[in-house]
Amino acid sequence: MIFEANSHETFREEAHKLVDLIADHLKMSHSEGLQKTIGRIPPEEQLGFWREDFKSKEPMDLQDFWSKVFSRSINVHSRGYLGHQISVPLPLTALTSAAIGYMNNSTTVYELAMVGNTMEKVIIEHLAGKFGYDGDSEGFVTSGGSLGNLTALLKARSSSGIDSKDYSRLAIMVSEEAHYSVERAASILGVSRENIVKVPSDESFRIRTDLLEGIYSEAVSAGKLVFCVVGCACTTSVGAYDDLAAIADFARTHGIWFHVDGAHGGVAVFSDKYRHYLDGIEHSDSLVLDFHKMMLVPSISTAVIFNARNRGANAFSPKADYLWQAGGAGAWYDSAKHTLECTKPISVLHAYAIMRVYGEEIYRQHVDKLYDLGRSFADMVKGQAGMELAVEPSCNIVCFRCLSGAGEDGDDRLNKRIYEELLEEGLFYIVSTTIRGRFYLRVSLMNPMTDAETLEELLKDIVKRTV
Repeated sequence: MIFEANSHETFREEAHKLVDLIADHLKMSHSEGLQKTIGRIPPEEQLGFWREDFKSKEPMDLQDFWSKVFSRSINVHSRGYLGHQISVPLPLTALTSAAIGYMNNSTTVYELAMVGNTMEKVIIEHLAGKFGYDGDSEGFVTSGGSLGNLTALLKARSSSGIDSKDYSRLAIMVSEEAHYSVERAASILGVSRENIVKVPSDESFRIRTDLLEGIYSEAVSAGKLVFCVVGCACTTSVGAYDDLAAIADFARTHGIWFHVDGAHGGVAVFSDKYRHYLDGIEHSDSLVLDFHKMMLVPSISTAVIFNARNRGANAFSPKADYLWQAGGAGAWYDSAKHTLECTKPISVLHAYAIMRVYGEEIYRQHVDKLYDLGRSFADMVKGQAGMELAVEPSCNIVCFRCLSGAGEDGDDRLNKRIYEELLEEGLFYIVSTTIRGRFYLRVSLMNPMTDAETLEELLKDIVKRTV
């Protein structure tokens, strides 16, 4: 059986069939007329189906298997996919994914991923330059923004000069609107809940930079050792960009690490039109950028970049003679010396291939189109009687709700019902969020094939559900 499973002819035959299936699926998704985005199956029903499938003693036909998987999954390539911040990957990445899976190179050790480790350095150097970091800045690719934020905070701690005996007093400052991964990362580092200092946001959901000095003084007076401040580019819930320049000035004044969570919105660096949202990021000490959000690659791949001007000590200097006999702790070509991961796929291959095949222009077009579309959709909402925005959008995330005329509680009930009905019907897939205690519908425009006509259809669908 093991030899049959490794047959190159069988693989060639099955691979061609799968590529045809993906191509047909893509054609259907892009065809005229809105295709169904999700056929939601209750969790227990889905579980029962796959339990029975797994128990079957009948040999599995791969084409039947793929058909089941596709038909029982959400279609992110549908123009009606307006949900979470998951990339709609380019078809090219189906090929790079196959290559990554087949080669199974790991960036742990240079020889295990000679191409992967080198591509990471090339991509990181390029991105560091675009963000305005110093010429010899460093970084790597890791598995997701949560791990990226944790890695950056570890670096901030190791560079702080704070003695380990005082780690119980460590504190960070972060917007109340920041992604939960920042708080989780701080907790993993041993920062107590009361030392995760939440800074209020303004009416546009940006961190109140006018409060930073006062809050910092209070923290210091309470015996806290603030070693890092985090800026959002952008926030997850509503897509608000913090004033990075003001945060940078504050961090510089007090000699603390400035980290930017640019998982979603850091991609604005490719856009002449929206690059100004990142003004001041060049003065940060570290940043993260998710390739798998706005850079058209599959999950999960994140750049972590450290500005050379404040690199500090390497937070990871593992001794593992079974892996490395040569090269110091700072050797760039052995990725595991710098990350929490040991085994790590060469996920950078996706972004590298896209930039080599299409150039950065594809990212400029992608950002401009989706950010523009966010503003257009906001205008549609404002032009619709009985609807309101949570905030004017800065990017491709738009939060809005319908007004019931029965007060805030009535509004919540109405929008929850609309959300459930949309999810059940499945033509569109949108999500929801709670903003300052109230329920809002939330759209993330991630699909470059989504157009104004699609959004007009969405609003018509919602309006008919308000009566």
